[in-house]
Amino acid sequence: MAELTYRDAVAAGIAQEMARDESVVFLGEDIGAAGGVFKTTLGLLERFGPRRVRDTPISEQAIIGAAMGAAMTGLRPIAEIMFSDFFAVCWDMIANEIAKTRYMTAGQIALPLVIRTANGYGSRFGAQHSQSVENWAMAIPGLKVVAPSTPLDVKGLLAAAVRDPDPVIFFEHKGLYSTKGEVPDGEIVDRLGTAKVVRQGEDVTIVALAAMVPKSLQAAERLAAEDGISATVVDVRSLVPLDTKTIFEEVRKTGRLYTVEENPRLCGWGAEIASLVAEECFYDLDGPIVRITTPHVPLPAADLLEDNAVPTVDRIVETVRRNAG
Repeated sequence: MAELTYRDAVAAGIAQEMARDESVVFLGEDIGAAGGVFKTTLGLLERFGPRRVRDTPISEQAIIGAAMGAAMTGLRPIAEIMFSDFFAVCWDMIANEIAKTRYMTAGQIALPLVIRTANGYGSRFGAQHSQSVENWAMAIPGLKVVAPSTPLDVKGLLAAAVRDPDPVIFFEHKGLYSTKGEVPDGEIVDRLGTAKVVRQGEDVTIVALAAMVPKSLQAAERLAAEDGISATVVDVRSLVPLDTKTIFEEVRKTGRLYTVEENPRLCGWGAEIASLVAEECFYDLDGPIVRITTPHVPLPAADLLEDNAVPTVDRIVETVRRNAG
């Protein structure tokens, strides 16, 4: 057992899969000699060499196009798009080509590739480098969408993504890169499409993703200590496939659902979960479903404004306290 940072778990997950399977290749901007702009890929070039770890030009279209072609020819590429905001530059290739190729060829061509990207707020990079865009990917049929919150989940879910036969968008939250957690030694392979109950409670169910998971856990502890409200916290982890079974089970136990979402409110992933719960668990609910989100605004760069735009522990506590009575 070792304590790893979230960023070190990224490198460990990639290294595990590259050592296991020579068809796994890795490409992106500054991933080789520089070790990644967020230092998530240190040591990979030295270990696996320039044939399998390739620095690319500053061109998202080139990165994604090369990854798609490599997957078509039998490789299992991992492509890095430095910031998730930059998906907008290469979105046609992802949404109209990669997502649809297996379907349009009746399964004759599979695209086993992973697109990693740094997502979310916390680094004061402003409106064009701080977005939380997992709902963009979730809306496209043919893509699998993963967003881990812990080093253990990073390594295990990244391995599962590399081994999956379909394209996977792997969102790493840049605000979590320095966080630490215990990761067992040896090979770790998780399973896509599984949520995790990270805290068990009796009164309310809080469903969260990525950086909102530790905030929700802090809020749950405060609610228990200050108000006697016992909260279950579910880490969604995988948006596509979505583990509705776990979410429904936990909502039925408590009768109340809160989603905590970093993405802008309009069409966020929590809206889909709220819709599904309303359809399947309506008679188990004891109150309205409540979404705690970022407003539908570009994210500001100023630290105070950025911190208050996204859901805070205080806002989660106050919202649950106000609605759980």
